Amino acid sequence: MYLNRFHKINSTFNYVSLHIRRFLVTQNVNKVALYFHRARLIDSIRLALRSNSSDNLVTYLENPSLDSFVVTKALQSAPSPESALHLIECLKKIPHFSHTHNTLYALAKILAKARETAKLQALINAINSGKFINTPRVSYMDQMRWYAISGEFNDVVRVWDEWRTTLRKHPCTESYNIVMGLYVQVGKDSDAVRLFRRMIEEGALPNCRTYTIMIEHLVKTRNLDSAIELFHMLPHVRIKRTLKQYSVLVEAFTIANQLDVVKVLLDQMRSDGILPVRAMLWSLQQMQSAGYDAETNELLRDMLPDGRIKMIGYSMDSSEDDSDDEDEEIDGNNTNAVDQPHLKPWLDPASLANALQNWGAEEVTALEDANLVWTSRLVCKMIRSFKSAETAWQFFYWVSCQPGFIHDIYTISRMITKLARQGCVDLVDQLLSKVEREGIRLSFSTIRLIIDFYGISRYGDPALRVFKSIKTICGPVSKSSQLLLYSSLLRTLIKCKMNSDALDILDEMSLLGIVPDSQIYSGLMNHFALHGDIKTVQRLFGMARQSGIEPDAYMYKVLIHAYCKCERAALALRVFEDMGNSGLLPDAHTKQLLVKSLWKEGKLLEAASVEERTEEISDALPLASPGHMFTVSSTDLSRICNIYSNSFQSTCS
Repeated sequence: MYLNRFHKINSTFNYVSLHIRRFLVTQNVNKVALYFHRARLIDSIRLALRSNSSDNLVTYLENPSLDSFVVTKALQSAPSPESALHLIECLKKIPHFSHTHNTLYALAKILAKARETAKLQALINAINSGKFINTPRVSYMDQMRWYAISGEFNDVVRVWDEWRTTLRKHPCTESYNIVMGLYVQVGKDSDAVRLFRRMIEEGALPNCRTYTIMIEHLVKTRNLDSAIELFHMLPHVRIKRTLKQYSVLVEAFTIANQLDVVKVLLDQMRSDGILPVRAMLWSLQQMQSAGYDAETNELLRDMLPDGRIKMIGYSMDSSEDDSDDEDEEIDGNNTNAVDQPHLKPWLDPASLANALQNWGAEEVTALEDANLVWTSRLVCKMIRSFKSAETAWQFFYWVSCQPGFIHDIYTISRMITKLARQGCVDLVDQLLSKVEREGIRLSFSTIRLIIDFYGISRYGDPALRVFKSIKTICGPVSKSSQLLLYSSLLRTLIKCKMNSDALDILDEMSLLGIVPDSQIYSGLMNHFALHGDIKTVQRLFGMARQSGIEPDAYMYKVLIHAYCKCERAALALRVFEDMGNSGLLPDAHTKQLLVKSLWKEGKLLEAASVEERTEEISDALPLASPGHMFTVSSTDLSRICNIYSNSFQSTCS
């Protein structure tokens, strides 16, 4: 007991003294220079982990610069779970090192990959018991992620069930994704489909990762037609299509020799402003061999290894004086280096961007001295990682002056959306003017993002200007894409309280023959109801029906909630009656809200009537009315459920 107490006191002393020392050392340090110093140490550890000598690894770990950042990144870049665990063992010999939240979580992930479930559970228990200083309890989500990595399905479900008992509503969407992904992994098709239905029924909204899991599942079971149908539905339900989804589908249709479909996917990927990854290299080479040169040449050129990026090799000399030699390319003809590993230098754009936040002269000089090879992909990652749009803009201008680098549509798009997100209107206008002058066409997705981000930063007029110049900066846009742009614009305008402009845009859509979908009407009706503009709400409801849209359960729910919030329970009751006449049921929460509002406004008989009408069917009331304003309707979710379940009809039945 006394030894344990001494160990805890000693660990506390080491932790405090270490951080005091680092605080004093780093007060005036150049953060960029510190980043590259750490990077060289990380590279040394990476190479040592790939060698056969433990002595060299311990020597590098004894470096005074070793801290939790270096250890975390070294663990994450270890070649295997076994080598990472070896690194953890070697760290026990380093008296000045103490684990932090980041290193412990990196260790947990490694234990999960190594399937060391007992050790993982012991680590979680140790963290939760407060054994480690300044490390909070492990969340249910992190536990689920780690057990999922280790393939321990029963532990994932156990943690999920335990978490659900602590919640009033459904858990987050990502928790469903984890369980659903495990079902797909072990081949439980019907269970995956049932869990997706359960997610919808409980009111959780699927996100892009949910659809990625579904697409991977459909591809894995050779349901390619269903996979591409689901993929083409994503823009309609306002879900961003991801690089992972494109990669999975491109590979699947290349293997199936349906190269025309691959061509369409590559065109859509370019339209979405997404850069390809090395995983697509084989598919693109197959396309090129089949004669699709125009579609693949540019993409292949961006994916080939950049000869300007030198490799690092393992050096037996660990002296500080020779640290610069680690960045030199090893001669392949050197017989002493034949069996030695060759790696790209370690680089973390997010950490480098964080070191550059102040953008001072010393930091910029250190960045220039590093002689990094700037590619479009790296610049995009850097821009995304900057917290400040102003710093990102300074970097954007600086990197344009670096030898061998020219901004392209990807870096320009990333910069424009970053500026729009933080409301830098003048800089956005400046970049858009340059784009227009030089005849560069931005992707439709970029324009839509600008409009969406202006809604977040509350700049309605600039969003209108961008929308009206769509043809000059984007080119022709299809009617389906125009609908999405109008949806984003309307949402931005009501966020900016530009109600009259929003109604004018709605009239403009009617004149152009672009019919708003039920998501748009639901969002607009909710907004105007909350502002007490009942006449406009009723007008919108009438417009929806005149355009052929049959209100679904979610639209009725939106109206009932909105009327109740603005204390118009009589109107909410009328909507409830219309809902019943349409053969639809409200979810339990909506029914309770209506009854409570009627009671509050003194309409006791009406409240009793609602209770009486729903008493016999109370068990049949849905838990939630699936859908979301401006994004997805109940009808869309039902269609997606049908696409997914029909692909596994035999197993689900």
